[in-house]
Amino acid sequence: MNTLVSALPSSAVTGGNWDGPGPWWPIIPLLWLLLVVSVIATFAYVGRRRWRQLNAQAGQRAGEARLAERFAAGEIEEREYEQRLATLKRLGHTG
Repeated sequence: MNTLVSALPSSAVTGGNWDGPGPWWPIIPLLWLLLVVSVIATFAYVGRRRWRQLNAQAGQRAGEARLAERFAAGEIEEREYEQRLATLKRLGHTG
């Protein structure tokens, strides 16, 4: 095989005129960089959004627990407890 390649003229091996990659070569690395940055940004956005949702749910549960403690301690009556609990749940689902 080496003898066959060495017997051919250099223009036949390289495919004719090879003047380098051309002026457009930076496009491919930039596209890869854009892809990597897009993937990282997507994961960051989704992660931040999920973190906010989990924190909001934790805050709602904490409010419900505090309200239940006040009801159990006798600070508020059953009717007021139910009204406030309904308000907490309504605000938690819309927020």
